Amino acid sequence: MAGIGHNRGPALSPEAGRGFRAHAWSVARRELLGARLPVEVVRLRLQLRRAKALGLDYKTYAGVRATTGRDLVAFLYSTNALGVFRDGQPVGAAERRRIAESAAVPHLGCAPGLAPDAIAVQIGAVSAERLPPFGDSWSAVRDRMKSWLRAQGLPGDAVLMIGETEHEREMMVAGGLAGFVTGRKFFAGAADAI
Repeated sequence: MAGIGHNRGPALSPEAGRGFRAHAWSVARRELLGARLPVEVVRLRLQLRRAKALGLDYKTYAGVRATTGRDLVAFLYSTNALGVFRDGQPVGAAERRRIAESAAVPHLGCAPGLAPDAIAVQIGAVSAERLPPFGDSWSAVRDRMKSWLRAQGLPGDAVLMIGETEHEREMMVAGGLAGFVTGRKFFAGAADAI
């Protein structure tokens, strides 16, 4: 029985009021936003979709995009990030699956002493490049990274490096790449750009 103040509207219990609440929210949204979504909302949805397609969280993707003003098109995976430390060692199945699911074009940065071609085949890399060894000068690292970018026809600020070591982070900076994400975080699915 309805008491004082009851307007005889639909019941608001979780079971009975589900349809009414959905209707009320859709009317309120339409009144607030109008028939069309604002451009900002559409852009945000597109960026969310793109971040998911790349396999990045939105915060990482948006940070790189805001910093560079460019979309990411390729990832440079280091063998350290892939967990490959000796010749003949296979890339893990989870890592290969994650790379295959990403919309970014995969490239391989191979640590000295490893055969890049065999590892590149495992991850479907478009190119395989030996990374500059530890101890090279800043200018040598920069020249080598820029040379690789030119050979691939890639703008540096559209390539994200998935690495593991501080030396690889320095390569990212020297080469003018878009950013750096650790392999542990990327392959765990919780990438945070640093």
